[in-house]
Amino acid sequence: MKIPGALVALLLLGEVVSQSKRNSKAHVKTPAQNRKGPNPSGELERTAAEEDVFVGVLPPMEDALASQLRSASLTPWHAQKAPEDMKLFFLKNPLITCNDGTTAGYYLREHKGSKRWIIFLEGGWCCYNKETCDTRYKNIRRLMSSSEWPQTKKGTGILSAQMEESPHWWNANAVFVPYCSSDIWSGTLPKSRQADYAFMGALIIQEVIKDLVPKGIKKAKVVLLAGESAGGTGVLLNLERVAALLEELEAEAVQIRGLVDSGWFLDIKHPRQSDCSDAASCAPVGAIKKGLRMWNGILPEKCKQQFKRVNEWQCFLGYRLYSSLKSPVFVVQWLFDEEQLKLENIHLGSQFLTENQWNYLQDLGRELRNSLRDVPAVFAPACLSHMLITKSYWLEFQVKGISLARALQCWEKSLQDSNKAPKIPMRSCPFHLIDNCPWPHCNPTCSVLHDHGTGQEVNFMQTLFRMWLDVHRKAQELKSGPSQLGMLSNGG
Repeated sequence: MKIPGALVALLLLGEVVSQSKRNSKAHVKTPAQNRKGPNPSGELERTAAEEDVFVGVLPPMEDALASQLRSASLTPWHAQKAPEDMKLFFLKNPLITCNDGTTAGYYLREHKGSKRWIIFLEGGWCCYNKETCDTRYKNIRRLMSSSEWPQTKKGTGILSAQMEESPHWWNANAVFVPYCSSDIWSGTLPKSRQADYAFMGALIIQEVIKDLVPKGIKKAKVVLLAGESAGGTGVLLNLERVAALLEELEAEAVQIRGLVDSGWFLDIKHPRQSDCSDAASCAPVGAIKKGLRMWNGILPEKCKQQFKRVNEWQCFLGYRLYSSLKSPVFVVQWLFDEEQLKLENIHLGSQFLTENQWNYLQDLGRELRNSLRDVPAVFAPACLSHMLITKSYWLEFQVKGISLARALQCWEKSLQDSNKAPKIPMRSCPFHLIDNCPWPHCNPTCSVLHDHGTGQEVNFMQTLFRMWLDVHRKAQELKSGPSQLGMLSNGG
């Protein structure tokens, strides 16, 4: 692992600057403070404390944005107090179910007078055979059954009813669709004697839209279909079907758009072999290949036409699917996606990485960056993390000095009165934002890392420096220079 001395100094200096900035924000809880370890779904559970984190002070650039959004011309109903919580509704069609046969549903917070809707698809990875589904049902039943869902749910991040937390979407009609189909929102299979579990994710989305008709969605001006992780991939898979359904329902004035958070998975090769025996050991591509058959999954027709039947699974990959979409999409993607690394059995924390693991980490960042270059609307920080838009502290993160909330507003402004591809962004209002620095956590707004085993804070730059020292020592023992290992040769 070759890291020149000057680069090591820069890494440590960058960490000092980053830590200084974090200390100046001590009044805000850090994003990773309350995380638990990975659950059997491959996702990270968030604690109640994390759900309740409140960003009480807007970053300076958001002050002007919030002031603008208080304008009566933009929000004529702003004086009305919106309800804090979203209320649970079960689908009117009881045949559209969760995995265990219980009726699926959604949470809704109405904002009378608003013609803007945000429909959010929850994430939670998937299961792809009887063994993984049985384990999932035993350990995280809420992702397979509606039987224990609470009657109300608090919206956080972009779903918050507070202007300070969601400066552009706080007064929209907010819909949260719980993920209980375990099929990356693609399945159409009902439960039967031959099928122990139902997989009806694609049908759940369609039924939610139909159930929202009496609530006024046909009169909407903008419908933003958003999602995180598996829900983000679900947005890509279902966006055109949602647009077609709204057209069928004669919602003629509506503009449908997509917001994909941490659902842009890649299929880059990794030397680790996996037999896909459980959700933790099966790499994403292997799980999708197995699951697609089990779920009776449906895929966008235009994407399917690009591949032979045996390769249709590639339509789950954002960079393969994106070009076939007509509706505008904004992609939010960490360049070093924590869950994609975890599904490849790579964990950054107290453990040292092997040469193959470090190379894969570098490859992932580079390939994600390359795959997003031709996406007009993107926000991609060089951080090790997963999911962003529903974090209460989402306003804290920036790329090139621009927050995600600001980038989203610029994107939406470019789409006003048009449902076509966005115009070229103005220099003063950009929405194509990708970090150029090559290593994890080189963005100073990245969250503090925590060891998933001990929960203790991890200084990534110091870990990187220790790795360099360790490889340097081993290289000396082999009487060869560390440059021969070349672990950073492709990473800048």
